[in-house]
Amino acid sequence: MHIHDILRQYWGHASFRPLQEDIINSVLQKNDTLALLPTGGGKSICFQIPALLQTGICVVVSPLIALMKDQVDNLTQRGIKAQYLIAGMGKREIDIALDNCVYGDIKFLYISPERLSSDLVRERIKYMNVNLFAIDEAHCISEWGYDFRPSYLSLSSLRELHPQVPFLALTATATHHVRTDIQEKLNFRKDALVFQKSFERKNISYVVLNEENKYRRLLQILNKISGSSIVYVRNRKETVAVAQHLSQNGISADFYHAGLEASIRSDKQTRWKNNANRVMVCTNAFGMGIDKPDVRLVLHMTPPDTLEAYYQEAGRAGRDEKKAYAVLLYAHSDCLYLEDKIKKNYPSVAEIQFVYHQLGNYFQLAIGAGEGLSLAFDLIDFCSHYKLNTTKTIHALKFLERAAYITLSESVFLPSRAKIIVSNEVLYQFQLQYPHYDNFLKNLLRLNGGMFSQYVPIKEREIARSLSMDISEVVNYLKRLTIENILSYLPQTDKPYLTFVQARRDAKYIQLDYIYIKQRREQAIQKFDAVVKYVESRHCRSQILLQYFDDNHAERCGVCDICIAEKRQVKQKTIFAKIQHQSIDFLKEKPRSLQELLNLLTGATHQEKLYAVRAMLDAGEFVLDSSQNVLKLNKHQ
Repeated sequence: MHIHDILRQYWGHASFRPLQEDIINSVLQKNDTLALLPTGGGKSICFQIPALLQTGICVVVSPLIALMKDQVDNLTQRGIKAQYLIAGMGKREIDIALDNCVYGDIKFLYISPERLSSDLVRERIKYMNVNLFAIDEAHCISEWGYDFRPSYLSLSSLRELHPQVPFLALTATATHHVRTDIQEKLNFRKDALVFQKSFERKNISYVVLNEENKYRRLLQILNKISGSSIVYVRNRKETVAVAQHLSQNGISADFYHAGLEASIRSDKQTRWKNNANRVMVCTNAFGMGIDKPDVRLVLHMTPPDTLEAYYQEAGRAGRDEKKAYAVLLYAHSDCLYLEDKIKKNYPSVAEIQFVYHQLGNYFQLAIGAGEGLSLAFDLIDFCSHYKLNTTKTIHALKFLERAAYITLSESVFLPSRAKIIVSNEVLYQFQLQYPHYDNFLKNLLRLNGGMFSQYVPIKEREIARSLSMDISEVVNYLKRLTIENILSYLPQTDKPYLTFVQARRDAKYIQLDYIYIKQRREQAIQKFDAVVKYVESRHCRSQILLQYFDDNHAERCGVCDICIAEKRQVKQKTIFAKIQHQSIDFLKEKPRSLQELLNLLTGATHQEKLYAVRAMLDAGEFVLDSSQNVLKLNKHQ
């Protein structure tokens, strides 16, 4: 099949977007390839199509677990076999998934970078027939990128497993420094190719408003710009407050943040995507992987920490390429808050050591114990328990991760899963021997097919309804059957996972890079300065964003607030000059009353005419003869 046949068969498209075909052909020619496509630019097709055209499996590395799950679901719906490996999965479940990738016909294995630190996973990848390594969100490998993930630094070692397999690195946000860093860190070959589509989004009008009364201005904007909208706020508390304010003023709105249960977040997201609610008020936990093309407005109530984050979030507007707006509200106090946040929230070496020490206490690990141990981690509970600043603790964990003491996955929702771990015959004998389990097992198998071959998602509520039982009874049955070694039951989870890469050490003796910690703090200040420049500049907003990403030849967008204001100013000057010439001509003929002159003037509104005539009076070009109440030319001009 040809790449266009695959595109039509599985995605229903007749043609590719710009650069997609070039990137796909580069991959098929076995080139290491770096693809820079803007948010919503169709990055996934760039590795999915070449992988489908070749025998074997494509290994996709991504830090975005929600996006990995969405893509696996989407591929499965298209009849393409895909599997993911993420934190929270049980060892037996992982083992079966890896077996399917080695011996089965799985075409895509989505894997978090943390999982690649496992010797078991790396050993099994060695035996897979890999046709491509796709590194999504590749900017995470750069320590100078805005979302550095230490776990990405080990990805180049995948080449040792399959030296001839090409790498495709994909990202939507990368400066020149970061682009170079990606290629070096992934050990790209000398003949590697780089494809970059301009980050310019011509359909988005960027607007920055200096505003103290943000609630009032938010209502004004939403009443003026119709359609689906996202409103980003600073913290969880504000999501609730702003959503309530909008609802009280007749605008359907909901709120979203990472502290909500996964089922609630999923329901809120679905309702917003289906337009049951017009506005989603959220923290930056919302939006990654959300493919809603008709978002007309993305509004930030406060400036973001970096321009990379702003470009990503604002870029969720107008993916259908129709007119959309990215509005940022700021007050001078916001910039002071951001600067203070940077200074306060970058931890000292002593503070990092303290966090590491309390991690051991939190999980009750003895010194010398815990190597390779993965545990569900509640960051908020941990910080509350030891009275720690949450943001500072997150930074401390990242420094510990870079130093290879721990790894930390993002929060992930996994539904309950179960697998029958005995043969059909053994299960039948068990049902005969223990008849009180018989009805339960029959219902479980009837509701959930395929349980003998793999872990399948189960719904305890659905099982309870079919058996007229309480959910707690169903869970007890599942747990007892697990103890009896009849099945393996994995309850649903909605936590990030923390893994101790090394056994716990005395915190006084952990090795930390003092210079690197200082550099990261200085870099955060530089990124903050770029945000301040963006909000306070009087230059084209789009040009400033593009220059930040090293596109120094971008033209003025013509649609941001600065460009529109300049157009309006030019127009006003043109109108003024026209009125000036007309007025002089009419008054040369004879003196005229103000009303008579205004009636004779053309090509302007009444207000524009009045403003121009008054300005010319103030400049002394005309004089008012008060005895006759008429305007005359000033002979001395």
